[in-house]
Amino acid sequence: MATKKTASKGKILLVDDDPGLLRLLSIRLRAEDYEVEAVESAEKALGVLGRFRPELVITDLRMDKMDGIGLLKELQTRAPGLRVLIITAHGTIPDAVTATQSGAFGFLTKPIDKDELMETVERAIKVSGTPDVDEDWCSEIVTRNAALKEVLAQARMVAATDARVLITGESGTGKELLAKAIHRASARCNKPFVAINCSAMAENLLESELFGHEKGAFTGATRSHKGLFQSAEGGTLLLDEIGDMPLPLQVKLLRVLQEHQVRPVGSTEAVPVDVRVISATHRDLTELMQQGEFREDLFYRLNVVNIHMPTLDERREDIPLLVSHFLQQIAREGGQERKVYAPEAVELMVTADWPGNVRQLYNIVRQNVALSRSPVISGELVQASLGEHGGKLASFTEARDEFTRNYLTQILQITQGNVSQAARLAKRNRTDFYKLLSRHNLNPDTFKTR
Repeated sequence: MATKKTASKGKILLVDDDPGLLRLLSIRLRAEDYEVEAVESAEKALGVLGRFRPELVITDLRMDKMDGIGLLKELQTRAPGLRVLIITAHGTIPDAVTATQSGAFGFLTKPIDKDELMETVERAIKVSGTPDVDEDWCSEIVTRNAALKEVLAQARMVAATDARVLITGESGTGKELLAKAIHRASARCNKPFVAINCSAMAENLLESELFGHEKGAFTGATRSHKGLFQSAEGGTLLLDEIGDMPLPLQVKLLRVLQEHQVRPVGSTEAVPVDVRVISATHRDLTELMQQGEFREDLFYRLNVVNIHMPTLDERREDIPLLVSHFLQQIAREGGQERKVYAPEAVELMVTADWPGNVRQLYNIVRQNVALSRSPVISGELVQASLGEHGGKLASFTEARDEFTRNYLTQILQITQGNVSQAARLAKRNRTDFYKLLSRHNLNPDTFKTR
């Protein structure tokens, strides 16, 4: 009769360059039903972080290359809220105390007492482990792209904390979907998720919408209005397109983030608020700060953790998955038969330009479903929808020829059209080099200075 597998108490990543201690700790922790991943260096620990997703890291203080303090600091950037225990010898206890002051959960001294180990690990897991959430926390984000999967792993870890998140990326990449996913994976998931576009309204209206107003505060204020900070109490507020927020309002937002309270327009009393703030933008906030259009102190308040969403062009392998997902979603919403794309139509979509990213792809699919008279959507209809963005990716041969031509142009510019010198730099004989120039219609005389 098969033995029933005991549920894991938590996932622990062990990091130590001492194989003996690594093996001993692994045995002890696994005997207590912890799931353990053991590695011999900080570099390897960072390499398995996204795959293993530990709830606790136990690391030696003294290691070659990156030590325990360096690993602690790197983890604080990559996985805010992840607890770290430091292993130290008696002679380095002051360093371990410094590590604790820097954010480590605690430290264990060698030789490690088994009871102390288990008691400390149990306490750390209680405050470090991410909350139990349904596996569909990120179901709206359809992907098999490695870069986006890494983004989701980062989002899953930061969701366990209350750290503010700044999501950057081009318009239409799914920044709001990611913010919703972080909310659903957080301890605030049963409270409201509220979003507002900071570029969609005038400054006075945006202030009222965010912070609320009292009756009679301004012309047309016929009743009191509770702002979005209060509406999102206990939950998450997404400030979309934060880069477009007017400067005077940035000052008021900064005060709210510092004091955790809002004062409605026309009121003399502040109202306490408990809200996690996630912001998003397609703009370069660093550039806006240099131009004096975005406050530096607000930037650092919002940008505790930065997550960047890849463009659709950077995740082309997701296009067939997204198309299938959208077709199913549209059919379900409309209560109609699900349409399909002809193979050549999908090929066109995979190779097209997508300046509007996933949002543009969704709009094209919806348009195609509405206009197709057949259950099978044709390539011609897709081409008409794409218009000027329907160009195909270059073939391997075309891409190689373009690279070669650019390389030859650059080397002729460097040598000012001197073929002998250019051939030497390219490590080709002069005859072959002339053939290359001829094949790519390049005349060295045009690069000579007069």
